[in-house]
Amino acid sequence: MKNSDFGTIIQIGNCLISEDVVMEYFSCDYENCKGMCCVKGDSGAPLLEDELEPLEKNYPLYKDLMSMKGLSSVAENGFFSVDVDGDLVTPLCKDSEECAFANFDKDGNCFCSMERRFLQGHGSFRKPISCWLYPIRITKLSNGQDALNVHHWDICRGGFEKGRKEGVRVYEFLRGPLIKLYGEEFYSALSFVAKRLIAES
Repeated sequence: MKNSDFGTIIQIGNCLISEDVVMEYFSCDYENCKGMCCVKGDSGAPLLEDELEPLEKNYPLYKDLMSMKGLSSVAENGFFSVDVDGDLVTPLCKDSEECAFANFDKDGNCFCSMERRFLQGHGSFRKPISCWLYPIRITKLSNGQDALNVHHWDICRGGFEKGRKEGVRVYEFLRGPLIKLYGEEFYSALSFVAKRLIAES
């Protein structure tokens, strides 16, 4: 751990982790947000290069859940786009902020087409890790390290409130994707440091 003008920075392996990751509370409040994170935003969800192949490979399994707008977007633009910052992202529907892979039920609730099929036992790709990890956002630093910070978005305000009510910290809520991306040893180290910081606060 090290202190800076931005609070305590936790270093585990090749990752620099903001103290907000362990101190902030969060628990997705889907009952209120209805999956609007898939519908709002300046660009699509960030993608890793090694996610492009499984995204395309599993397409036949989840494409029937997508909207006509989403299918048209993939047909025209492919399985990914490059945003204004030069980052790989999921494609958006034409003239919209809606992710091409969004799925809507009869009540207008939004889900990820990939994840719906994955949770039904079909396919090998759950969804982009950037979506699964939210509200943690990862910035790749020039020295190759990952910087993990908590992102605050108005549509997810209820998630921070719900997390506080339930006593669930950001790193606890995101145990699954953190282990998926960095491994069990990383998460164990993060949990150890988190308990120490929380006890000292």
